[in-house]
Amino acid sequence: MAVPPSAPVPCSSFYLRRQAPCPQCSWGMEEKAAASAGYWEPPGPPRAAVPCFSVVVDQDDILPGALRLIRELRPHWKPEQVRTKRFKDGITNKLVACYVEEDMRDCVLVRVYGERTELLVDRENEVRNFQLLRAHGCAPKLYCTFQNGLCYEYMQGVALGPEHIREPQLFRLIALEMAKIHAIHANGSLPMPTLWHKMHRYFTLVKDEITPSLSADVPKVEVLEQELSWLKEHLSQLESPVVFCHNDLLCKNIIYDSAKGHVRFIDYEYAGYNYQAFDIGNHFNEFAGVNEVDYCRYPAREIQLQWLNYYLEAQKGTAATPREVERLYAQVNKFALASHFFWALWALIQNQYSTISFDFLRYAVIRFNQYFRVKPQVLALEMPK
Repeated sequence: MAVPPSAPVPCSSFYLRRQAPCPQCSWGMEEKAAASAGYWEPPGPPRAAVPCFSVVVDQDDILPGALRLIRELRPHWKPEQVRTKRFKDGITNKLVACYVEEDMRDCVLVRVYGERTELLVDRENEVRNFQLLRAHGCAPKLYCTFQNGLCYEYMQGVALGPEHIREPQLFRLIALEMAKIHAIHANGSLPMPTLWHKMHRYFTLVKDEITPSLSADVPKVEVLEQELSWLKEHLSQLESPVVFCHNDLLCKNIIYDSAKGHVRFIDYEYAGYNYQAFDIGNHFNEFAGVNEVDYCRYPAREIQLQWLNYYLEAQKGTAATPREVERLYAQVNKFALASHFFWALWALIQNQYSTISFDFLRYAVIRFNQYFRVKPQVLALEMPK
Protein backbone atom coordinates (compact mmCIF):
# COMPACT_ATOMS: atom_id res chain seq x y z
CA MET A 1 0.00 0.00 0.00
CA ALA A 2 1.06 3.62 -0.40
CA VAL A 3 2.47 5.41 2.61
CA PRO A 4 -0.36 7.25 4.38
CA PRO A 5 0.03 11.03 4.57
CA SER A 6 -0.49 10.82 8.33
CA ALA A 7 2.92 9.16 8.69
CA PRO A 8 5.39 11.86 7.59
CA VAL A 9 9.10 11.17 7.41
CA PRO A 10 10.98 12.82 10.29
CA CYS A 11 13.22 15.68 9.20
CA SER A 12 14.84 16.78 12.46
CA SER A 13 18.58 17.21 12.98
CA PHE A 14 18.47 13.93 14.93
CA TYR A 15 17.47 12.14 11.76
CA LEU A 16 19.70 9.13 11.16
CA ARG A 17 22.84 10.24 12.95
CA ARG A 18 25.60 7.76 12.31
CA GLN A 19 27.29 6.21 15.31
CA ALA A 20 30.80 4.87 15.63
CA PRO A 21 31.42 2.31 16.71
CA CYS A 22 28.23 0.27 16.42
CA PRO A 23 28.04 -3.31 17.73
CA GLN A 24 26.51 -4.44 14.44
CA CYS A 25 29.36 -3.18 12.26
CA SER A 26 32.47 -2.94 14.40
CA TRP A 27 35.26 -4.76 12.60
CA GLY A 28 38.27 -3.93 14.75
CA MET A 29 38.24 -7.21 16.66
CA GLU A 30 37.19 -9.35 13.73
CA GLU A 31 39.57 -12.25 14.23
CA LYS A 32 38.75 -12.47 17.93
CA ALA A 33 35.02 -12.31 17.27
CA ALA A 34 35.23 -14.94 14.55
CA ALA A 35 37.24 -17.25 16.75
CA SER A 36 34.84 -16.87 19.67
CA ALA A 37 31.94 -17.64 17.34
CA GLY A 38 33.50 -20.98 16.51
CA TYR A 39 34.88 -20.33 13.07
CA TRP A 40 37.73 -18.66 11.21
CA GLU A 41 36.50 -16.58 8.33
CA PRO A 42 37.51 -17.70 4.85
CA PRO A 43 39.43 -15.41 2.53
CA GLY A 44 37.40 -13.50 -0.03
CA PRO A 45 37.13 -10.22 -1.87
CA PRO A 46 37.58 -7.08 0.27
CA ARG A 47 34.35 -5.96 1.93
CA ALA A 48 33.10 -2.42 2.22
CA ALA A 49 32.10 -1.15 5.63
CA VAL A 50 28.38 -1.39 6.31
CA PRO A 51 26.71 1.89 7.36
CA CYS A 52 25.10 1.72 10.78
CA PHE A 53 22.35 4.11 11.88
CA SER A 54 21.25 5.04 15.39
CA VAL A 55 17.64 4.16 14.74
CA VAL A 56 15.42 1.83 16.72
CA VAL A 57 12.41 0.65 14.73
CA ASP A 58 9.29 -0.08 16.76
CA GLN A 59 8.31 -3.73 16.26
CA ASP A 60 4.64 -2.86 16.63
CA ASP A 61 4.77 0.17 14.34
CA ILE A 62 7.47 -0.50 11.77
CA LEU A 63 6.51 2.03 9.13
CA PRO A 64 7.81 5.32 10.63
CA GLY A 65 11.25 3.87 11.41
CA ALA A 66 11.43 2.11 8.05
CA LEU A 67 10.72 5.39 6.26
CA ARG A 68 13.50 7.13 8.16
CA LEU A 69 15.92 4.50 6.93
CA ILE A 70 14.57 4.69 3.37
CA ARG A 71 15.09 8.44 3.33
CA GLU A 72 18.79 7.84 3.96
CA LEU A 73 19.20 4.87 1.65
CA ARG A 74 17.01 6.20 -1.18
CA PRO A 75 17.03 10.02 -0.83
CA HIS A 76 15.67 10.44 -4.38
CA TRP A 77 12.44 8.63 -3.52
CA LYS A 78 9.51 10.90 -2.75
CA PRO A 79 8.06 9.88 0.64
CA GLU A 80 4.47 10.06 -0.57
CA GLN A 81 5.28 7.58 -3.38
CA VAL A 82 6.89 4.92 -1.21
CA ARG A 83 4.90 1.70 -1.04
CA THR A 84 5.27 -0.97 1.58
CA LYS A 85 4.54 -4.68 1.82
CA ARG A 86 4.62 -6.77 4.98
CA PHE A 87 5.93 -10.33 4.86
CA LYS A 88 4.28 -12.49 7.50
CA ASP A 89 5.97 -15.85 6.97
CA GLY A 90 8.92 -15.19 9.30
CA ILE A 91 8.82 -16.57 12.83
CA THR A 92 12.00 -14.94 14.15
CA ASN A 93 11.86 -11.36 12.84
CA LYS A 94 9.47 -8.86 11.25
CA LEU A 95 10.03 -7.84 7.64
CA VAL A 96 8.72 -5.05 5.42
CA ALA A 97 9.55 -4.21 1.79
CA CYS A 98 9.81 -0.56 0.68
CA TYR A 99 9.65 0.32 -3.00
CA VAL A 100 8.36 2.85 -5.52
CA GLU A 101 8.01 1.03 -8.83
CA GLU A 102 5.36 -1.66 -9.23
CA ASP A 103 7.88 -4.25 -10.44
CA MET A 104 9.91 -3.86 -7.20
CA ARG A 105 13.13 -3.85 -9.21
CA ASP A 106 14.61 -1.45 -6.67
CA CYS A 107 13.28 -2.59 -3.33
CA VAL A 108 14.72 -2.28 0.16
CA LEU A 109 13.86 -4.88 2.76
CA VAL A 110 13.78 -3.66 6.36
CA ARG A 111 14.09 -6.48 8.85
CA VAL A 112 13.39 -5.80 12.52
CA TYR A 113 14.80 -8.31 14.96
CA GLY A 114 12.31 -10.24 17.05
CA GLU A 115 11.94 -9.75 20.81
CA ARG A 116 14.86 -11.21 22.76
CA THR A 117 16.24 -12.97 19.69
CA GLU A 118 19.73 -12.00 20.84
CA LEU A 119 19.34 -15.06 23.06
CA LEU A 120 19.20 -17.18 19.91
CA VAL A 121 21.25 -15.29 17.32
CA ASP A 122 24.67 -13.65 17.32
CA ARG A 123 23.89 -10.52 15.29
CA GLU A 124 27.53 -9.64 14.66
CA ASN A 125 28.03 -13.07 13.14
CA GLU A 126 24.95 -12.56 11.01
CA VAL A 127 26.43 -9.42 9.45
CA ARG A 128 29.75 -11.20 8.83
CA ASN A 129 27.95 -14.16 7.27
CA PHE A 130 25.87 -11.85 5.10
CA GLN A 131 28.95 -10.11 3.70
CA LEU A 132 30.87 -13.35 3.33
CA LEU A 133 28.09 -14.93 1.29
CA ARG A 134 27.66 -11.76 -0.74
CA ALA A 135 31.39 -11.81 -1.57
CA HIS A 136 30.94 -15.31 -2.98
CA GLY A 137 27.87 -14.41 -5.04
CA CYS A 138 25.40 -16.16 -2.75
CA ALA A 139 23.58 -13.26 -1.05
CA PRO A 140 21.94 -9.92 -1.84
CA LYS A 141 23.47 -6.52 -1.04
CA LEU A 142 23.51 -5.49 2.61
CA TYR A 143 22.64 -1.77 2.65
CA CYS A 144 22.95 -0.94 6.34
CA THR A 145 22.37 -2.05 9.89
CA PHE A 146 20.46 -0.17 12.58
CA GLN A 147 20.08 -0.69 16.29
CA ASN A 148 17.55 -3.52 16.06
CA GLY A 149 17.77 -4.73 12.50
CA LEU A 150 19.22 -4.42 9.03
CA CYS A 151 18.29 -3.37 5.48
CA TYR A 152 19.17 -5.34 2.39
CA GLU A 153 18.39 -5.89 -1.26
CA TYR A 154 15.20 -7.62 -2.35
CA MET A 155 15.90 -10.73 -4.41
CA GLN A 156 13.68 -11.12 -7.45
CA GLY A 157 11.91 -14.46 -7.57
CA VAL A 158 9.47 -16.66 -5.71
CA ALA A 159 9.84 -17.94 -2.16
CA LEU A 160 9.28 -21.67 -2.39
CA GLY A 161 6.80 -23.82 -0.50
CA PRO A 162 6.82 -27.51 0.48
CA GLU A 163 5.05 -28.36 -2.78
CA HIS A 164 7.90 -26.84 -4.81
CA ILE A 165 11.01 -28.28 -3.20
CA ARG A 166 9.90 -31.82 -4.08
CA GLU A 167 10.13 -31.07 -7.82
CA PRO A 168 13.30 -32.61 -9.32
CA GLN A 169 14.07 -29.52 -11.39
CA LEU A 170 14.02 -27.33 -8.29
CA PHE A 171 15.63 -29.65 -5.77
CA ARG A 172 18.53 -30.10 -8.19
CA LEU A 173 19.07 -26.32 -8.11
CA ILE A 174 18.82 -26.34 -4.30
CA ALA A 175 21.40 -29.14 -4.05
CA LEU A 176 23.76 -27.23 -6.37
CA GLU A 177 23.44 -24.01 -4.38
CA MET A 178 24.03 -25.79 -1.08
CA ALA A 179 27.14 -27.44 -2.52
CA LYS A 180 28.36 -24.00 -3.59
CA ILE A 181 27.94 -22.58 -0.09
CA HIS A 182 29.51 -25.64 1.49
CA ALA A 183 32.57 -25.06 -0.72
CA ILE A 184 33.31 -21.78 1.10
CA HIS A 185 36.09 -23.00 3.35
CA ALA A 186 38.99 -21.69 5.41
CA ASN A 187 42.70 -22.07 4.83
CA GLY A 188 44.22 -24.85 6.86
CA SER A 189 42.24 -26.83 9.41
CA LEU A 190 38.52 -26.28 9.77
CA PRO A 191 37.10 -25.06 13.08
CA MET A 192 34.71 -26.77 15.44
CA PRO A 193 31.05 -27.03 14.39
CA THR A 194 28.62 -24.61 16.04
CA LEU A 195 25.92 -27.23 16.65
CA TRP A 196 26.84 -28.45 20.13
CA HIS A 197 27.69 -25.02 21.50
CA LYS A 198 24.35 -23.59 20.31
CA MET A 199 22.28 -26.55 21.45
CA HIS A 200 23.89 -26.51 24.88
CA ARG A 201 23.21 -22.78 25.15
CA TYR A 202 19.57 -23.24 24.15
CA PHE A 203 19.18 -26.15 26.56
CA THR A 204 20.67 -24.09 29.40
CA LEU A 205 18.17 -21.30 28.71
CA VAL A 206 15.30 -23.81 28.77
CA LYS A 207 16.58 -25.43 31.94
CA ASP A 208 17.32 -22.23 33.87
CA GLU A 209 14.57 -19.86 32.70
CA ILE A 210 11.73 -21.74 31.07
CA THR A 211 11.35 -25.12 32.79
CA PRO A 212 8.66 -24.06 35.35
CA SER A 213 6.31 -22.98 32.55
CA LEU A 214 6.79 -26.03 30.32
CA SER A 215 3.75 -27.92 29.10
CA ALA A 216 3.19 -31.50 30.21
CA ASP A 217 3.57 -32.45 26.53
CA VAL A 218 7.23 -31.39 26.60
CA PRO A 219 9.76 -33.99 27.81
CA LYS A 220 11.16 -33.39 31.27
CA VAL A 221 14.41 -31.47 31.44
CA GLU A 222 16.27 -34.57 32.68
CA VAL A 223 15.17 -36.45 29.56
CA LEU A 224 16.25 -33.56 27.35
CA GLU A 225 19.66 -33.51 29.00
CA GLN A 226 20.11 -37.24 28.42
CA GLU A 227 19.08 -36.96 24.78
CA LEU A 228 21.40 -34.03 24.15
CA SER A 229 24.30 -35.99 25.58
CA TRP A 230 23.39 -39.03 23.46
CA LEU A 231 23.13 -36.95 20.30
CA LYS A 232 26.56 -35.44 20.76
CA GLU A 233 28.19 -38.79 21.51
CA HIS A 234 26.48 -40.62 18.65
CA LEU A 235 26.61 -38.01 15.89
CA SER A 236 30.14 -36.81 16.58
CA GLN A 237 31.39 -40.27 15.58
CA LEU A 238 29.87 -40.16 12.08
CA GLU A 239 32.76 -38.16 10.55
CA SER A 240 30.50 -35.73 8.73
CA PRO A 241 32.69 -32.96 7.25
CA VAL A 242 32.52 -29.51 8.84
CA VAL A 243 31.62 -26.93 6.20
CA PHE A 244 30.10 -23.47 5.99
CA CYS A 245 26.35 -24.06 6.40
CA HIS A 246 23.12 -22.09 6.11
CA ASN A 247 21.63 -24.10 9.02
CA ASP A 248 18.05 -22.85 8.48
CA LEU A 249 17.04 -23.84 4.97
CA LEU A 250 13.28 -23.85 5.31
CA CYS A 251 11.22 -23.41 2.15
CA LYS A 252 10.64 -19.66 2.46
CA ASN A 253 14.40 -19.11 2.72
CA ILE A 254 14.81 -20.35 -0.85
CA ILE A 255 14.16 -17.88 -3.66
CA TYR A 256 13.68 -19.25 -7.17
CA ASP A 257 14.37 -16.90 -10.07
CA SER A 258 12.83 -18.56 -13.12
CA ALA A 259 14.27 -15.93 -15.47
CA LYS A 260 17.83 -16.75 -14.42
CA GLY A 261 17.17 -20.42 -13.74
CA HIS A 262 18.72 -20.50 -10.28
CA VAL A 263 17.88 -20.43 -6.60
CA ARG A 264 19.42 -18.30 -3.87
CA PHE A 265 19.16 -18.70 -0.11
CA ILE A 266 18.21 -15.84 2.21
CA ASP A 267 18.33 -15.18 5.99
CA TYR A 268 21.74 -15.99 7.43
CA GLU A 269 21.06 -15.62 11.16
CA TYR A 270 22.01 -19.19 11.95
CA ALA A 271 24.72 -19.61 9.30
CA GLY A 272 28.18 -20.74 10.30
CA TYR A 273 30.47 -23.74 10.28
CA ASN A 274 28.63 -26.95 11.03
CA TYR A 275 28.28 -30.55 9.98
CA GLN A 276 27.52 -31.02 6.29
CA ALA A 277 24.93 -33.69 7.13
CA PHE A 278 23.13 -31.38 9.58
CA ASP A 279 22.53 -28.73 6.91
CA ILE A 280 21.11 -31.27 4.47
CA GLY A 281 19.13 -33.21 7.09
CA ASN A 282 17.69 -29.97 8.43
CA HIS A 283 16.54 -29.05 4.92
CA PHE A 284 14.93 -32.46 4.44
CA ASN A 285 12.99 -31.94 7.67
CA GLU A 286 11.67 -28.68 6.22
CA PHE A 287 9.87 -30.62 3.48
CA ALA A 288 7.20 -31.04 6.17
CA GLY A 289 6.50 -27.28 6.31
CA VAL A 290 6.27 -24.92 9.27
CA ASN A 291 2.72 -23.62 9.67
CA GLU A 292 1.02 -26.91 8.79
CA VAL A 293 3.64 -29.52 9.65
CA ASP A 294 3.16 -32.88 7.94
CA TYR A 295 6.01 -35.38 8.14
CA CYS A 296 4.36 -37.53 5.50
CA ARG A 297 6.06 -35.04 3.18
CA TYR A 298 9.52 -35.97 4.47
CA PRO A 299 11.42 -36.97 1.32
CA ALA A 300 11.35 -40.68 0.52
CA ARG A 301 14.60 -42.57 0.19
CA GLU A 302 14.52 -42.41 -3.65
CA ILE A 303 14.14 -38.61 -3.63
CA GLN A 304 16.90 -38.24 -1.06
CA LEU A 305 19.31 -40.39 -3.04
CA GLN A 306 18.66 -38.36 -6.19
CA TRP A 307 19.11 -35.08 -4.25
CA LEU A 308 22.32 -36.30 -2.64
CA ASN A 309 23.66 -37.49 -5.97
CA TYR A 310 23.18 -33.99 -7.43
CA TYR A 311 24.88 -32.50 -4.38
CA LEU A 312 27.90 -34.81 -4.42
CA GLU A 313 28.43 -34.42 -8.17
CA ALA A 314 28.43 -30.63 -7.76
CA GLN A 315 30.76 -30.86 -4.78
CA LYS A 316 33.23 -33.27 -6.39
CA GLY A 317 32.96 -32.23 -10.02
CA THR A 318 32.66 -35.91 -10.95
CA ALA A 319 30.05 -38.62 -10.61
CA ALA A 320 29.44 -39.90 -7.09
CA THR A 321 29.79 -43.58 -6.29
CA PRO A 322 26.82 -45.50 -4.84
CA ARG A 323 28.79 -45.98 -1.62
CA GLU A 324 29.36 -42.23 -1.26
CA VAL A 325 25.67 -41.53 -1.76
CA GLU A 326 24.61 -44.24 0.70
CA ARG A 327 27.08 -43.02 3.31
CA LEU A 328 25.83 -39.44 3.06
CA TYR A 329 22.23 -40.71 3.17
CA ALA A 330 22.87 -42.42 6.51
CA GLN A 331 24.68 -39.39 7.94
CA VAL A 332 21.96 -37.00 6.82
CA ASN A 333 19.10 -38.96 8.35
CA LYS A 334 20.95 -39.34 11.62
CA PHE A 335 21.71 -35.61 11.79
CA ALA A 336 18.06 -34.87 10.98
CA LEU A 337 17.45 -36.00 14.58
CA ALA A 338 19.65 -33.18 15.83
CA SER A 339 17.66 -30.76 13.67
CA HIS A 340 14.42 -31.77 15.41
CA PHE A 341 16.00 -31.36 18.81
CA PHE A 342 17.61 -28.01 17.96
CA TRP A 343 14.46 -26.35 16.66
CA ALA A 344 12.32 -27.79 19.45
CA LEU A 345 14.57 -26.09 22.03
CA TRP A 346 14.53 -22.93 19.91
CA ALA A 347 10.73 -22.97 19.81
CA LEU A 348 10.49 -23.28 23.62
CA ILE A 349 12.61 -20.13 23.96
CA GLN A 350 10.56 -18.31 21.32
CA ASN A 351 7.37 -19.34 23.09
CA GLN A 352 8.62 -17.57 26.20
CA TYR A 353 9.70 -14.30 24.58
CA SER A 354 8.48 -13.81 21.01
CA THR A 355 5.68 -11.37 20.15
CA ILE A 356 5.14 -12.97 16.72
CA SER A 357 1.76 -14.63 16.25
CA PHE A 358 2.79 -18.27 16.02
CA ASP A 359 2.13 -21.28 18.24
CA PHE A 360 5.74 -21.96 19.22
CA LEU A 361 4.83 -24.39 21.99
CA ARG A 362 2.83 -26.56 19.60
CA TYR A 363 5.73 -26.48 17.16
CA ALA A 364 8.18 -27.55 19.89
CA VAL A 365 5.96 -30.49 20.83
CA ILE A 366 5.66 -31.54 17.17
CA ARG A 367 9.45 -31.51 16.72
CA PHE A 368 10.10 -33.43 19.97
CA ASN A 369 7.44 -36.00 19.04
CA GLN A 370 9.00 -36.52 15.62
CA TYR A 371 12.44 -36.84 17.18
CA PHE A 372 11.35 -39.70 19.42
CA ARG A 373 9.24 -41.30 16.68
CA VAL A 374 12.06 -41.58 14.12
CA LYS A 375 14.95 -42.22 16.51
CA PRO A 376 14.58 -46.06 16.42
CA GLN A 377 14.51 -46.01 12.61
CA VAL A 378 17.59 -43.84 12.45
CA LEU A 379 19.46 -46.06 14.88
CA ALA A 380 18.81 -48.99 12.54
CA LEU A 381 20.56 -47.23 9.63
CA GLU A 382 23.97 -48.72 8.94
CA MET A 383 26.89 -46.64 7.76
CA PRO A 384 28.63 -48.13 4.69
CA LYS A 385 32.22 -49.05 5.41
